[in-house]
Amino acid sequence: MSVFHDVTRPLSGETVIYPGDPAVTFRREEHGDYRIAALALGTHSGTHIDAPSHYLKDGATVDAIPPERLIGRCRVVDLGERTVITRGDLEGRTGCADKVLLKTGFSGRTAFDPAYPHLTADAAAFLAEAGVVCIGIDSPSIEAFDGDGTVHRTLLQEGIAIIELLDLSGVPGGDYYMIALPLRLKGLDGAPARVVLSDTPIS
Repeated sequence: MSVFHDVTRPLSGETVIYPGDPAVTFRREEHGDYRIAALALGTHSGTHIDAPSHYLKDGATVDAIPPERLIGRCRVVDLGERTVITRGDLEGRTGCADKVLLKTGFSGRTAFDPAYPHLTADAAAFLAEAGVVCIGIDSPSIEAFDGDGTVHRTLLQEGIAIIELLDLSGVPGGDYYMIALPLRLKGLDGAPARVVLSDTPIS
């Protein structure tokens, strides 16, 4: 029997928010026999997927990301408490995986820290050269807080899907089967996503 790991951060008013992004708010409404809620959030709230159009003017939008880039075998690489992730940290650790999730010490954190773990430009170039089609990380962004967009552009111009703000705290490093499905928001630059890992392929 498959064991499933939900590596999605819950969306709520306590969700880690990148400075400048909209806060997550819920407004619950009672309508007699039923209830609904109005949501306010950004396209990059909580665990989310960046589309090429996040940084590339004519890039594909989140509803156009091919599902095969977000579903299939993946590798979780446990980097420990590392903050700056370089090419050398990844070489020899991704194997033949074309979907890679990076686990750091940020998974258990509930407050924004500008010194969050991130890729360097040479690490992003390595992933592009290695044929990775999806890269995920448990920190608020794949790129440093003071980055100039180079890391994002290096990945997105190759069509690499980026998943940010995962919660990999309960997942050991190793190989899994991943399903990462963003909301199908037409024409937008990203979307919150539900990301689930299984220890065996789903049949």
